[in-house]
Amino acid sequence: MEKKQFVEALVDGDLLDDLFLVKSVRRAETRAGKPYLLLTLADRSGEISGPAWDNAEALEPICVTGAVVRVRGQAQTYNNKLQVQIRDVQAVDDTAWQPETFVATSARSQDDMRTELDRLITSVRTPYLRALLRHIFDGGATGPLFQTAPAAKGIHHAYLGGLLEHSLSMARVAALLADHYRGIDRDLLVTGALLHDIGKTEELLNVTGVIEYTDVGRLKGHLVIGCEMIGRAARGIDGFPDEVLTHLQHLVLSHHGRLEFGSPVLPMTAEALLLSFIDDLDAKMNLVEQLSRKVKTDMPQWSDYQRSLERFLLLRPLSGDSEKAAIGEEQDIPVKQRTLF
Repeated sequence: MEKKQFVEALVDGDLLDDLFLVKSVRRAETRAGKPYLLLTLADRSGEISGPAWDNAEALEPICVTGAVVRVRGQAQTYNNKLQVQIRDVQAVDDTAWQPETFVATSARSQDDMRTELDRLITSVRTPYLRALLRHIFDGGATGPLFQTAPAAKGIHHAYLGGLLEHSLSMARVAALLADHYRGIDRDLLVTGALLHDIGKTEELLNVTGVIEYTDVGRLKGHLVIGCEMIGRAARGIDGFPDEVLTHLQHLVLSHHGRLEFGSPVLPMTAEALLLSFIDDLDAKMNLVEQLSRKVKTDMPQWSDYQRSLERFLLLRPLSGDSEKAAIGEEQDIPVKQRTLF
Protein backbone atom coordinates (compact mmCIF):
# COMPACT_ATOMS: atom_id res chain seq x y z
CA MET A 1 0.00 0.00 0.00
CA GLU A 2 1.50 3.32 -1.07
CA LYS A 3 1.10 6.08 1.47
CA LYS A 4 -0.73 9.12 0.10
CA GLN A 5 -2.06 10.99 3.12
CA PHE A 6 0.41 12.86 5.35
CA VAL A 7 -0.30 14.45 8.71
CA GLU A 8 0.80 17.96 7.69
CA ALA A 9 -1.81 18.04 4.89
CA LEU A 10 -4.79 16.87 6.94
CA VAL A 11 -7.68 19.27 7.48
CA ASP A 12 -10.94 19.06 9.40
CA GLY A 13 -13.31 16.57 7.80
CA ASP A 14 -10.74 14.53 5.85
CA LEU A 15 -11.44 10.81 5.71
CA LEU A 16 -8.39 8.69 6.51
CA ASP A 17 -7.43 5.34 5.08
CA ASP A 18 -3.65 5.12 5.13
CA LEU A 19 -0.53 3.93 6.91
CA PHE A 20 0.80 5.63 10.04
CA LEU A 21 3.48 4.92 12.63
CA VAL A 22 2.21 4.34 16.18
CA LYS A 23 4.29 6.80 18.18
CA SER A 24 2.53 6.21 21.49
CA VAL A 25 -0.48 4.36 22.86
CA ARG A 26 -2.32 4.68 26.15
CA ARG A 27 -5.23 2.63 27.44
CA ALA A 28 -7.91 4.56 29.30
CA GLU A 29 -11.54 4.19 30.36
CA THR A 30 -14.65 6.26 29.82
CA ARG A 31 -16.70 7.40 32.81
CA ALA A 32 -18.84 4.35 32.24
CA GLY A 33 -15.80 2.10 32.59
CA LYS A 34 -15.51 1.20 28.89
CA PRO A 35 -11.86 0.81 27.77
CA TYR A 36 -10.52 2.77 24.83
CA LEU A 37 -7.12 3.55 23.31
CA LEU A 38 -5.59 7.00 22.88
CA LEU A 39 -3.11 6.84 20.01
CA THR A 40 -0.51 9.23 18.68
CA LEU A 41 0.08 8.53 15.00
CA ALA A 42 2.98 9.88 13.00
CA ASP A 43 4.70 10.06 9.65
CA ARG A 44 7.69 12.05 8.42
CA SER A 45 5.59 15.24 8.24
CA GLY A 46 4.28 15.30 11.80
CA GLU A 47 1.98 13.60 14.29
CA ILE A 48 -1.67 13.57 15.26
CA SER A 49 -3.50 12.05 18.22
CA GLY A 50 -6.94 10.62 18.65
CA PRO A 51 -9.10 8.01 20.38
CA ALA A 52 -10.11 4.55 19.24
CA TRP A 53 -13.35 4.17 21.20
CA ASP A 54 -14.28 0.65 20.13
CA ASN A 55 -12.61 -2.76 20.31
CA ALA A 56 -9.80 -1.66 22.62
CA GLU A 57 -8.96 -5.25 23.63
CA ALA A 58 -8.68 -6.38 19.99
CA LEU A 59 -6.72 -3.33 18.86
CA GLU A 60 -4.23 -3.23 21.73
CA PRO A 61 -2.01 -6.08 20.40
CA ILE A 62 -1.91 -4.34 17.00
CA CYS A 63 -1.26 -0.80 18.22
CA VAL A 64 2.28 -1.32 19.49
CA THR A 65 4.65 1.61 19.79
CA GLY A 66 6.92 1.64 16.73
CA ALA A 67 4.55 -0.40 14.57
CA VAL A 68 3.15 0.84 11.26
CA VAL A 69 -0.59 0.25 10.98
CA ARG A 70 -3.40 0.97 8.55
CA VAL A 71 -5.79 3.48 10.06
CA ARG A 72 -9.33 4.31 8.99
CA GLY A 73 -11.06 7.30 10.50
CA GLN A 74 -11.74 11.00 10.11
CA ALA A 75 -9.82 14.16 10.99
CA GLN A 76 -11.86 16.38 13.29
CA THR A 77 -11.20 19.57 15.21
CA TYR A 78 -11.68 19.24 18.97
CA ASN A 79 -10.87 22.05 21.42
CA ASN A 80 -9.29 24.00 18.55
CA LYS A 81 -6.89 21.16 17.78
CA LEU A 82 -6.99 18.70 14.91
CA GLN A 83 -7.27 15.07 15.94
CA VAL A 84 -8.38 11.84 14.33
CA GLN A 85 -11.44 9.82 15.29
CA ILE A 86 -10.17 6.28 14.73
CA ARG A 87 -12.70 3.77 13.43
CA ASP A 88 -10.45 0.83 12.59
CA VAL A 89 -6.82 -0.22 12.82
CA GLN A 90 -5.22 -3.11 10.92
CA ALA A 91 -1.79 -4.69 11.19
CA VAL A 92 0.63 -4.22 8.29
CA ASP A 93 3.39 -6.50 7.03
CA ASP A 94 6.80 -5.10 8.02
CA THR A 95 7.95 -5.37 4.41
CA ALA A 96 5.07 -3.22 3.14
CA TRP A 97 6.46 0.15 4.15
CA GLN A 98 9.62 2.25 3.85
CA PRO A 99 11.06 3.71 7.11
CA GLU A 100 11.87 7.07 5.52
CA THR A 101 8.15 7.58 4.87
CA PHE A 102 7.31 7.53 8.56
CA VAL A 103 10.42 8.76 10.37
CA ALA A 104 11.25 12.47 10.44
CA THR A 105 14.85 13.18 9.40
CA SER A 106 17.04 16.23 9.03
CA ALA A 107 16.47 18.26 5.88
CA ARG A 108 20.25 18.23 5.42
CA SER A 109 22.00 15.28 3.81
CA GLN A 110 24.21 13.03 5.91
CA ASP A 111 27.12 13.45 3.48
CA ASP A 112 26.97 17.25 3.60
CA MET A 113 26.86 17.29 7.39
CA ARG A 114 29.73 14.84 7.71
CA THR A 115 31.80 16.99 5.34
CA GLU A 116 31.08 20.07 7.42
CA LEU A 117 31.97 18.21 10.62
CA ASP A 118 35.34 17.23 9.13
CA ARG A 119 36.01 20.84 8.12
CA LEU A 120 35.13 22.16 11.57
CA ILE A 121 37.40 19.61 13.23
CA THR A 122 40.23 20.56 10.86
CA SER A 123 39.70 24.23 11.75
CA VAL A 124 40.51 23.50 15.42
CA ARG A 125 44.19 24.44 15.68
CA THR A 126 44.84 23.25 19.26
CA PRO A 127 46.38 19.76 18.76
CA TYR A 128 44.89 18.17 21.87
CA LEU A 129 41.37 19.34 21.13
CA ARG A 130 41.57 18.33 17.47
CA ALA A 131 42.91 14.90 18.48
CA LEU A 132 40.06 14.53 20.96
CA LEU A 133 37.46 15.32 18.32
CA ARG A 134 39.02 12.84 15.90
CA HIS A 135 39.17 10.19 18.63
CA ILE A 136 35.49 10.59 19.48
CA PHE A 137 34.05 11.00 16.00
CA ASP A 138 36.35 8.71 14.03
CA GLY A 139 37.62 6.19 16.56
CA GLY A 140 34.66 4.00 17.42
CA ALA A 141 30.91 3.55 17.53
CA THR A 142 30.11 7.06 18.77
CA GLY A 143 30.72 8.77 15.42
CA PRO A 144 28.13 6.80 13.41
CA LEU A 145 25.61 7.13 16.25
CA PHE A 146 26.21 10.88 16.40
CA GLN A 147 25.38 11.26 12.71
CA THR A 148 21.95 9.64 12.95
CA ALA A 149 20.86 10.41 16.52
CA PRO A 150 18.08 12.86 17.37
CA ALA A 151 18.93 15.85 19.55
CA ALA A 152 15.88 15.41 21.77
CA LYS A 153 12.75 13.38 22.36
CA GLY A 154 10.64 16.44 21.59
CA ILE A 155 10.65 20.25 21.12
CA HIS A 156 13.80 20.84 19.02
CA HIS A 157 15.81 18.80 16.49
CA ALA A 158 13.76 15.74 17.52
CA TYR A 159 14.41 13.81 14.34
CA LEU A 160 17.07 11.51 12.91
CA GLY A 161 20.23 13.48 12.21
CA GLY A 162 19.01 16.25 14.51
CA LEU A 163 21.93 15.93 16.93
CA LEU A 164 24.53 16.46 14.22
CA GLU A 165 22.52 19.28 12.62
CA HIS A 166 22.13 21.04 16.00
CA SER A 167 25.80 20.62 16.93
CA LEU A 168 27.04 21.91 13.57
CA SER A 169 24.75 24.90 13.75
CA MET A 170 26.04 25.73 17.21
CA ALA A 171 29.67 25.30 16.14
CA ARG A 172 29.18 27.74 13.24
CA VAL A 173 27.70 30.35 15.56
CA ALA A 174 30.46 29.66 18.10
CA ALA A 175 33.14 30.33 15.49
CA LEU A 176 31.51 33.65 14.60
CA LEU A 177 31.09 34.82 18.19
CA ALA A 178 34.62 33.80 19.11
CA ASP A 179 35.87 36.29 16.54
CA HIS A 180 33.42 38.95 17.70
CA TYR A 181 34.20 38.98 21.44
CA ARG A 182 37.67 39.55 22.84
CA GLY A 183 39.44 36.98 24.97
CA ILE A 184 37.47 33.95 23.79
CA ASP A 185 39.24 30.63 23.23
CA ARG A 186 37.78 29.84 19.83
CA ASP A 187 39.01 26.23 19.71
CA LEU A 188 37.61 25.43 23.14
CA LEU A 189 34.24 26.97 22.31
CA VAL A 190 33.91 25.19 18.95
CA THR A 191 34.95 21.88 20.53
CA GLY A 192 32.40 22.42 23.28
CA ALA A 193 29.69 23.13 20.72
CA LEU A 194 30.44 19.90 18.85
CA LEU A 195 30.59 17.81 22.04
CA HIS A 196 28.05 19.50 24.33
CA ASP A 197 25.34 16.90 23.62
CA ILE A 198 27.54 13.92 22.84
CA GLY A 199 25.99 12.12 25.80
CA LYS A 200 22.70 11.94 23.90
CA THR A 201 24.17 9.15 21.78
CA GLU A 202 23.81 7.02 24.93
CA GLU A 203 20.88 8.82 26.55
CA LEU A 204 18.41 8.42 23.68
CA LEU A 205 17.48 5.35 21.67
CA ASN A 206 15.71 5.35 18.32
CA VAL A 207 13.47 2.29 18.04
CA THR A 208 11.76 2.14 14.64
CA GLY A 209 11.42 5.90 14.55
CA VAL A 210 10.23 6.30 18.14
CA ILE A 211 12.68 8.14 20.39
CA GLU A 212 12.94 6.75 23.92
CA TYR A 213 15.28 7.14 26.89
CA THR A 214 17.75 4.41 27.73
CA ASP A 215 18.14 3.23 31.32
CA VAL A 216 21.50 4.97 31.67
CA GLY A 217 19.99 8.07 30.07
CA ARG A 218 17.28 8.29 32.71
CA LEU A 219 19.63 7.48 35.57
CA LYS A 220 22.48 9.83 34.64
CA GLY A 221 21.34 12.27 31.96
CA HIS A 222 23.32 13.34 28.92
CA LEU A 223 25.36 16.04 30.67
CA VAL A 224 26.96 13.55 33.04
CA ILE A 225 27.22 10.87 30.35
CA GLY A 226 28.92 13.34 27.97
CA CYS A 227 31.34 14.51 30.66
CA GLU A 228 32.34 10.90 31.31
CA MET A 229 32.72 10.13 27.59
CA ILE A 230 35.02 13.11 27.10
CA GLY A 231 37.07 12.11 30.14
CA ARG A 232 37.57 8.58 28.82
CA ALA A 233 38.52 9.85 25.38
CA ALA A 234 41.00 12.37 26.82
CA ARG A 235 42.71 9.63 28.82
CA GLY A 236 43.42 7.89 25.52
CA ILE A 237 45.42 10.87 24.24
CA ASP A 238 48.98 11.10 25.60
CA GLY A 239 49.62 14.27 27.54
CA PHE A 240 46.10 15.71 27.29
CA PRO A 241 46.24 18.71 29.67
CA ASP A 242 44.13 18.36 32.81
CA GLU A 243 43.27 22.07 32.74
CA VAL A 244 41.92 21.86 29.19
CA LEU A 245 39.86 18.80 30.10
CA THR A 246 38.42 20.54 33.15
CA HIS A 247 37.34 23.57 31.13
CA LEU A 248 35.86 21.41 28.37
CA GLN A 249 33.92 19.28 30.85
CA HIS A 250 32.68 22.48 32.50
CA LEU A 251 31.23 23.54 29.14
CA VAL A 252 29.31 20.28 28.90
CA LEU A 253 28.08 20.28 32.51
CA SER A 254 26.96 23.92 32.47
CA HIS A 255 25.51 24.31 28.98
CA HIS A 256 21.87 24.24 30.13
CA GLY A 257 22.67 27.55 31.75
CA ARG A 258 20.72 27.27 34.99
CA LEU A 259 20.48 24.76 37.82
CA GLU A 260 16.72 24.41 37.40
CA PHE A 261 17.27 23.48 33.76
CA GLY A 262 19.41 20.48 34.71
CA SER A 263 22.95 21.84 34.80
CA PRO A 264 24.76 20.75 37.99
CA VAL A 265 26.87 23.94 37.81
CA LEU A 266 26.32 27.42 36.40
CA PRO A 267 28.45 28.65 33.47
CA MET A 268 31.50 30.24 35.08
CA THR A 269 33.74 31.06 32.11
CA ALA A 270 33.25 33.28 29.09
CA GLU A 271 33.14 30.23 26.82
CA ALA A 272 30.60 28.49 29.06
CA LEU A 273 28.34 31.55 29.06
CA LEU A 274 28.49 31.80 25.28
CA LEU A 275 27.84 28.09 24.81
CA SER A 276 24.75 28.13 27.04
CA PHE A 277 23.34 31.12 25.13
CA ILE A 278 24.12 29.52 21.75
CA ASP A 279 22.44 26.26 22.78
CA ASP A 280 19.30 28.05 23.95
CA LEU A 281 19.22 30.20 20.81
CA ASP A 282 19.64 27.31 18.40
CA ALA A 283 16.97 25.20 20.13
CA LYS A 284 14.45 28.05 20.04
CA MET A 285 15.15 28.95 16.42
CA ASN A 286 14.80 25.32 15.34
CA LEU A 287 11.38 25.24 17.02
CA VAL A 288 10.41 28.40 15.14
CA GLU A 289 11.67 26.86 11.89
CA GLN A 290 9.68 23.66 12.39
CA LEU A 291 6.53 25.65 13.12
CA SER A 292 7.14 27.95 10.13
CA ARG A 293 7.33 24.93 7.83
CA LYS A 294 3.72 24.18 8.73
CA VAL A 295 2.41 27.58 7.64
CA LYS A 296 0.17 26.80 4.69
CA THR A 297 -0.66 30.34 3.55
CA ASP A 298 1.36 33.07 1.86
CA MET A 299 0.70 35.42 4.75
CA PRO A 300 2.08 35.37 8.31
CA GLN A 301 -0.10 33.54 10.81
CA TRP A 302 -0.20 33.03 14.56
CA SER A 303 0.89 29.73 16.06
CA ASP A 304 -0.86 27.86 18.83
CA TYR A 305 0.35 28.75 22.31
CA GLN A 306 3.90 27.40 22.68
CA ARG A 307 4.31 26.21 26.25
CA SER A 308 8.07 25.85 25.99
CA LEU A 309 8.36 29.52 24.99
CA GLU A 310 5.37 30.74 27.04
CA ARG A 311 3.96 32.76 24.14
CA PHE A 312 2.24 32.75 20.77
CA LEU A 313 4.42 33.28 17.69
CA LEU A 314 3.70 35.22 14.52
CA LEU A 315 5.15 32.97 11.83
CA ARG A 316 6.08 33.65 8.24
CA PRO A 317 5.91 30.85 5.65
CA LEU A 318 9.25 29.20 5.06
CA SER A 319 10.13 28.79 1.39
CA GLY A 320 12.84 26.58 -0.01
CA ASP A 321 14.69 29.67 -1.21
CA SER A 322 15.05 30.89 2.36
CA GLU A 323 16.90 27.83 3.58
CA LYS A 324 20.17 28.65 5.28
CA ALA A 325 22.68 26.29 3.71
CA ALA A 326 25.59 24.83 5.63
CA ILE A 327 29.06 26.19 5.20
CA GLY A 328 29.96 25.61 1.57
CA GLU A 329 33.31 24.60 0.25
CA GLU A 330 33.92 28.14 -0.95
CA GLN A 331 33.47 29.58 2.56
CA ASP A 332 36.20 29.72 5.17
CA ILE A 333 35.57 28.75 8.76
CA PRO A 334 37.07 31.41 11.05
CA VAL A 335 40.14 30.02 12.76
CA LYS A 336 41.44 33.00 14.71
CA GLN A 337 42.79 31.56 17.94
CA ARG A 338 42.80 33.37 21.26
CA THR A 339 43.76 30.78 23.83
CA LEU A 340 43.09 31.01 27.53
CA PHE A 341 45.71 28.38 28.33
